[in-house]
Amino acid sequence: MTLPAALAEIVDDFASVSDQEKLQLLLEFSRELPPLPTELQEAAMEPVPECQSPLFLSVDAADRGNVRLYFSAPPEAPTTRGFASILHQGLDGQSAEAILDVPGDFYSALGLADAVSPLRLRGMSAMLTRIKRHLRE
Repeated sequence: MTLPAALAEIVDDFASVSDQEKLQLLLEFSRELPPLPTELQEAAMEPVPECQSPLFLSVDAADRGNVRLYFSAPPEAPTTRGFASILHQGLDGQSAEAILDVPGDFYSALGLADAVSPLRLRGMSAMLTRIKRHLRE
């Protein structure tokens, strides 16, 4: 699997811990999701209805060599925020080409299938799918 170095490191971190520790790590990621820049309003962002909690994303690909990703999810949705933070930390600042090369099911390598519901995993897949769709437009 070809992943940008930052995302590969995150996958490795998850692969090296137990299922219970994976949930703790996901919670830590949820706390690290950066706030939106003041010039970006949630109302102007794309909703991701596949997520079980409200999630909005914005993709700035004006510089295709340095794609910027923005996510908004409520603090009371730690799983959704954690997934968004993983994508942010692993893909923000990468080239469009590198992001498009990420396998759509990369999240399976995180080993979260036994720890979170398939519906929640589908939300993470939907986030990546929407990011890639923006980059193909």
